[in-house]
Amino acid sequence: MIPAQFDYVRAESAEEAISLIGQHGDEAKFIAGGHSLLPLMKLRLAQPTVLVDIGRLSDLSYIREDGDMIAIGAMTRHMDVENSPVLKEHAPLLAHAASHVGDPQVRHRGTIGGSIAHSDSASDLPATTLAMGATYVAQGPNGTREIAASDFFQGFLTTSLAADELLTEIRVPKMGGAGWSFQKFNRRAQDWAIVGVAAWRNGTESGVGLVNMGSVPILATGVSAAISSGASVEDAAAEAATGTDPTADLSASIEYRQHLARILTKRALTEATS
Repeated sequence: MIPAQFDYVRAESAEEAISLIGQHGDEAKFIAGGHSLLPLMKLRLAQPTVLVDIGRLSDLSYIREDGDMIAIGAMTRHMDVENSPVLKEHAPLLAHAASHVGDPQVRHRGTIGGSIAHSDSASDLPATTLAMGATYVAQGPNGTREIAASDFFQGFLTTSLAADELLTEIRVPKMGGAGWSFQKFNRRAQDWAIVGVAAWRNGTESGVGLVNMGSVPILATGVSAAISSGASVEDAAAEAATGTDPTADLSASIEYRQHLARILTKRALTEATS
């Protein structure tokens, strides 16, 4: 439970953080709240030679309206996402999902950008922003680029971010009058979800993101296709596990996770519809 030796540097701006990563190469890692990286380091599953601390980049902590989108700085803490009046009005699904992350200590320290960049399929916010059709903004030495959430998650703990890029902003569409629901099944309140579902619906349009149903957060396109074609909630929810590849562990078998995905999707769609 003791990390391997590493050097530590603290960045005072996003530009400096990107420059430091470039100087130290592929073995350097950004660290913000630390709730994702430090546990891996203690188990020596990750052994970065340099940590670039971005935890004090206050200019990347904000939540503001931007036309038909809500822009969220990557360094915004989970607690601020949970309690944001702007998100509660225009993107309540994301605010509610943030309230389910860990416990109050974790939510006061962890950041939305860290959760998404870590790309853990068992995490709540990657699947939620995926369901909402989010766009992520990455900044590198050659400028910024936008990455659709559907193109961002590449594999277990792997994203389309380049080694010298920093996730700086999360952009989610305003939900308008869409109904929504977040369902999470776990053994204890602060545990990772055995299975989770983030869903919204507005007539025949919908989005459903699945938590812990594969190596990456999953967009349940079969469910949305069924809703679009006029299927009932029950029939649409039956498609939730289609194309998923969950793992078996001490908490659940593959079959049980797929069963939970269908049950929780039905509950989520029912609540979103009502």
